[in-house]
Amino acid sequence: MFSIGELSKRTGVKIPTIRYYEQMGLIEPPQRSEGNQRRYTRDGLRRLSFIRHSRDLGFTIEDIKGLLELSQHPEKPCRDAHEIAVQHLKDVQSRIGKLRRLERELKRISNCDAGHIADCAVIETLADHSLCETEH
Repeated sequence: MFSIGELSKRTGVKIPTIRYYEQMGLIEPPQRSEGNQRRYTRDGLRRLSFIRHSRDLGFTIEDIKGLLELSQHPEKPCRDAHEIAVQHLKDVQSRIGKLRRLERELKRISNCDAGHIADCAVIETLADHSLCETEH
């Protein structure tokens, strides 16, 4: 059995976040000691580690709920888990594309050699979105 502090140390998840995950139903409410302290099992530790790794990879809370539900049914085909991961990959690729466009635009406007703010490409472009070369 692990205290909430020990669980936090072992997983790198902060205590308020552990409590939040309990409220969200991602981890089951732990047993309580006679002193009313939370006591977590190895399964709780594994589940929190799963959640932490999933969050590190950028999965949403809803995706994690779905993956956790699937993990409770080892007899099911992994197609559903695969679909969640593939959709997440598509979302990440889309965000990367937007970030690349943003990077190009920021490089372009920050390459200004105007001597005064009145002629500054950064200020002008921020004031008039139509001066941007890319949609970001």
